[in-house]
Amino acid sequence: MTTPWERFKQAARLEEPDQVPVGLIVDSPWLPGYAGMDTRDYFLFPDQWMEINLGLLDRFPGAIWLPGFWVEYGMAAEPSAFGAKVLFHPNQPPSIEPVVTDLSFWAEAKPANPQEAGLMPLVLRLYEVMEERLQAEGLGIKMVCARGPMTTAGWVVGISNLLMELITNPEQVTRFLDTITTTLIHWLHAQLDTLRQPEGIMLLDDIVGMVSKRHYEELVHPHLRRIFDEFDGLIRIYHNDTPCMHLVESLAEANFDVFNFSHEMDIAEVKAKMGHRVAVMGNVPPLDVGVREPPEVVERSALECLDKGAPGGGMILSFGGGVSPGTPPENIDALLRAAREWSKS
Repeated sequence: MTTPWERFKQAARLEEPDQVPVGLIVDSPWLPGYAGMDTRDYFLFPDQWMEINLGLLDRFPGAIWLPGFWVEYGMAAEPSAFGAKVLFHPNQPPSIEPVVTDLSFWAEAKPANPQEAGLMPLVLRLYEVMEERLQAEGLGIKMVCARGPMTTAGWVVGISNLLMELITNPEQVTRFLDTITTTLIHWLHAQLDTLRQPEGIMLLDDIVGMVSKRHYEELVHPHLRRIFDEFDGLIRIYHNDTPCMHLVESLAEANFDVFNFSHEMDIAEVKAKMGHRVAVMGNVPPLDVGVREPPEVVERSALECLDKGAPGGGMILSFGGGVSPGTPPENIDALLRAAREWSKS
């Protein structure tokens, strides 16, 4: 029998599996609330973290959790390696504040060492320990993640400052993005090295969607392409849920396999513009539908997405972004039900 993970890999390869897979990005914005616990406890107590993530496999059979057993501190790991200020909260992921916003300072910075910088060493150590425990149970971690170069830079220097400097001072921004990209490649390799049988990476960078096509192609694309080229042979997922239809054709050249994008972008149009070079992952609205509507509306929205995106293969049903805080479990059930029903039509 074909497993959900095998279906996911088939769809990522632009094939048409016997049933459209359901893949969901879940992390600390949703999981602590789903489990009814303090967000700080989710980060602090590995046994509780393990129990919650294992519980997803039993509660939602058929779903693929991306990246699955994700060791993360919200968006803090990458910017913390460059000294950004991290503030922890009881009911939401950590917030991040820039400390040094001067691009001339960061243009001279050296790449960070994931084995000793910021929160990265703690993530790596927890991956090592948890992978060993999961392997003993016949499981394992298949995928690791990083925030992308623009998102990381935005948290380090301030997003508005970064976007302004991209236009007024592109040379210094490029030098800093080079440094971050080198760090991210080392960071992803360090995470992969903790796993027995890694099969994929996911890069998350919403800030890319805020730049023009020209600035993307000249100043951002080379960094994304460099990262995805480095991990050729693994499944490569790119998440960017900022509406960016103006970039879709250019993004198709970045050498990733799966694109998770904004629900504000029509899934059929995205698939057409990418020319069946990239699998599409979406595209149910995560907040207005996923959180605020009853399961029957979620299921109807999911079926509409499947009608548009699934024919011909290369489709993974999901929300148009990660699972939002407050998403009812029953609405995830509705996505799974829609995938089963559509496969029979």
